[in-house]
Amino acid sequence: MKTVLITGASSGIGRETALVFAEKGYHLVLTARRTALLASLKSEIESKFQVQVHLISMDLAQNESAEQLFKQVQDQKLKIDVLINNAGFGLYGALLENDPKKIEQMMVLNMITLTQLSQLFGKEMVKNGQGNIVNIASTAAFQPIPNMAVYAATKAYVMNFSDALAYELKDKHVVVTCINPGATKSEFAQVAEFKSDAIFKGNIPSSKDLAIFIYNSMQQGKTNVIHGLKNAIMAFSIRFSPRKAATHIAAKMME
Repeated sequence: MKTVLITGASSGIGRETALVFAEKGYHLVLTARRTALLASLKSEIESKFQVQVHLISMDLAQNESAEQLFKQVQDQKLKIDVLINNAGFGLYGALLENDPKKIEQMMVLNMITLTQLSQLFGKEMVKNGQGNIVNIASTAAFQPIPNMAVYAATKAYVMNFSDALAYELKDKHVVVTCINPGATKSEFAQVAEFKSDAIFKGNIPSSKDLAIFIYNSMQQGKTNVIHGLKNAIMAFSIRFSPRKAATHIAAKMME
């Protein structure tokens, strides 16, 4: 049986992804900050599925956390077949009004930790002759977004980084998949401190819908995929829009 490491696994997309992979027979290594939620998820999974669940409580928004996580996995002699870099958060508001510390933590978590984990576990996967790395970007990656300037930029980084890494590893039997979700029912709006969560209401996908999409995309060996037809059409249309116009439209959507 294979083992998947999922970051940001305590709630939302990470939690549902853990349940999907457990149902498919994967052993799990789950990491997040909230220990109690991780423990509850472990109990739920082990009561439903015949898989092993290892928990590592850690704040991946801190510098050097990737190396610490990798060391703990190595110390426990766990072989990771699939890495899902799901942990990340957004921050709403004008750059000059945002908390500089939160901006730094977002950049560390969304980019630096993701990059270092991809490198550390990617090397092990190449040694083992196989593996999958799944990075969660966003449809925010396709255009600048005023009032979420840094978040959108971090997700553009994730998408471009993933595409390049996929090319570097394509002959080494390690498949890199970048997932670009749009608005999804999760804790994202609350954590990002949106003034209104209107765009996260109504007929939008659930975290479970996205988790199933993540699993299927990985199984199919996809490189860069967008979740949802409307999101795909919008992302495609942005390619033909003047950059200023795309930025203006994104700004209006965030108001």
